[in-house]
Amino acid sequence: MGNGRVQGKVAIVTGGARGIGAEICRVLAEEGATVVPVDMAAGDGVRAMNVTDEKQVADVFDAVAAEYGRIDILVNNAGIIGPIKPAHEVEEKEFDALFSVDVKGVWLCTKHAVRHMLSTGGGSIVNLSSINGLVGGSRIPLYHSAKGAVRLMTKADAATYAKQGIRVNSIHPGVIETELAKSVSAGGSPEAAAHAQRQMEATPMGHRGAPADIAYGVLYLASDEAAFVTGAELAVDGGFSAV
Repeated sequence: MGNGRVQGKVAIVTGGARGIGAEICRVLAEEGATVVPVDMAAGDGVRAMNVTDEKQVADVFDAVAAEYGRIDILVNNAGIIGPIKPAHEVEEKEFDALFSVDVKGVWLCTKHAVRHMLSTGGGSIVNLSSINGLVGGSRIPLYHSAKGAVRLMTKADAATYAKQGIRVNSIHPGVIETELAKSVSAGGSPEAAAHAQRQMEATPMGHRGAPADIAYGVLYLASDEAAFVTGAELAVDGGFSAV
């Protein structure tokens, strides 16, 4: 039973069907929000929407605003890892697919959420970046680039819309126990095992986080408790970025 920290607010969560997105939906709903999860495929209360398709984004956001009267919270959680290889081996179509979801998708959803937030006096946007958006790395270099773009898009939008009452912040998850994270270390190869070992060695707490660790960070940034917080980057990473 929650404490109503986002009571009465209307929230859209992209990539809300599973993993971190589903946990964000659960926590926001438990704390009183009306939550609309969106994902590539509909089902179990999830509305179908491709974040890279502007017409779909506009139609879904307009429908949510018409049904509930407003959009108070947007959580840009949808994302993909992309190619696990160095930049010179990446195909153009792989680059385009990664940046289309992880960067263009954040921009499109922000664009159409802001339209509605401006008409109702403000709101909160929380973008899921990554520790990979704070530091570089050789295993998934284009993912680092995409998540770095999300980090700076967050700050630019925070500066742009602050006077209109729209707060924009980013969360930077470390190694979280999800299927997406497991895919980076998958394959059973010596390289994958070494990568997983390095992740643990670089995390002072010495273990993976849980989706709930991210969801409660989102809850804070989405709530009125964070009324004076915008343009911030919250690392939820077991200390990875502290060393």
